[in-house]
Amino acid sequence: MRFDKYEWIAISIMVFLFILVGFIQGWSVSLVILNMCIISAIMTMGVNISWGYAGVINFGVMGFLAMGGLAAVLVSYPPVKEAWHVGGSGLGISFVLLIALVTAVYFITKLIEKKSHKYWLNGSVIFFGLIIIRYFFLNATDRIEEVDPALAGFLGGANLPIIFSWVVGGFFAGGVAFVIGKVALGLRSDYLAIVTLGISEIVVSVLKHEEWLSRGVKNVIGLKRPVPYEINLQVSDWFITMVTWFNSSKLNQIIDPDQKQQILNNLIIDSSSLFVKLNYAILFFTVMIVIYYFANKAQISPWGRMMRAIRDNEVSANAMGKDIVKQHLIIFVIGAAIVGVAGAMLVTLDGLFTPSGYRPLRFTFIIWIMVIVGGSGNNLGAIFGGFVIWFSWIEVAPITTFLINLFTSGLDSQNAIRLHLLDSVPYFRYLLMGMVLLLILRYRPKGIIPEKIRHS
Repeated sequence: MRFDKYEWIAISIMVFLFILVGFIQGWSVSLVILNMCIISAIMTMGVNISWGYAGVINFGVMGFLAMGGLAAVLVSYPPVKEAWHVGGSGLGISFVLLIALVTAVYFITKLIEKKSHKYWLNGSVIFFGLIIIRYFFLNATDRIEEVDPALAGFLGGANLPIIFSWVVGGFFAGGVAFVIGKVALGLRSDYLAIVTLGISEIVVSVLKHEEWLSRGVKNVIGLKRPVPYEINLQVSDWFITMVTWFNSSKLNQIIDPDQKQQILNNLIIDSSSLFVKLNYAILFFTVMIVIYYFANKAQISPWGRMMRAIRDNEVSANAMGKDIVKQHLIIFVIGAAIVGVAGAMLVTLDGLFTPSGYRPLRFTFIIWIMVIVGGSGNNLGAIFGGFVIWFSWIEVAPITTFLINLFTSGLDSQNAIRLHLLDSVPYFRYLLMGMVLLLILRYRPKGIIPEKIRHS
């Protein structure tokens, strides 16, 4: 991974900003922002692969992100045995009947030649088949949701380590993207944008209302971690020894044993939180580097050159015998799968799954701002855009509050203008996002770190 001078400057600025936040606001805050920046960068790479490589618009980011979050639940949460007992057989029958229905429609379509007979028979089979499937399905899901609804009310998961869900989340999102792509990728780009955005709303809506699968708006809490728990670290001898050794110079200056023990206890509590966040950062950073490495390899490969050729001139690529729709489908699925991985990582970091938190019209466009600001077609630019925009999104509130307090220090604490400005602090982030986007589009339309022109 060779970076030019400009790229090293961009990386150095971001490192400096995180160190600055660590000294001013605390290292815990800095690591929290860092973890979210890494996840945002992975999402941005997923969108960049679709748009930057092949010019395929993907506004379904939140839907794919939600599929990754669902994977974290289905993989790591323990199965709710009573729910499986009362509703598992009904769901199984529904699934078998659905397969039978699809098979019947397939053979009717293949074997019957007369169109009128084919349409009437298929319509009748689908109508009565769905009625029967609906009976078993609704009966099963109602029973499942009645099982201790305050704490469970859903099937649960496979009780596996949650880190496996990162791969499963990619497959879930990629599978949904495959279905969307088969239907929509033949559409014009503006229609494709509307379709992907609409389908992401449908996915999120399903997760909100199908409580038997995801608990809906009741949320799923207490998910497993791939890193230690703070409470376990605080009673572990090796961790206490490590904290004592790192702070030995400070502790040796304290004579009072009670005061020394109290300070050590506080250091252990603070250090356990930092240690957990640092472990998350290492895991997330490793995934980001792996995806970045393979994305770069793909970009400079013959396949990557073909995708850029399709992006730049579809007519010429089609004339050369390239299957445009097929290649668009491949790149669309790959980009969505990476977003799904990020979705599973996000739920892993939070430790809970909240379907109502996925708001497509809000966060989808933040991800796109990251791609535009960083530089579409450049994976490092996508990462940098993810870091810059999410860092700004979080830090604009404390910075704006500080500036308002500074410039209104001469006013009374209950001054109407001062209070109005302070109440408006949460909305300054939208103002900043708009200003950043306008400035980038005006002065650096290719992004802060634009795509490199490679001559083969």
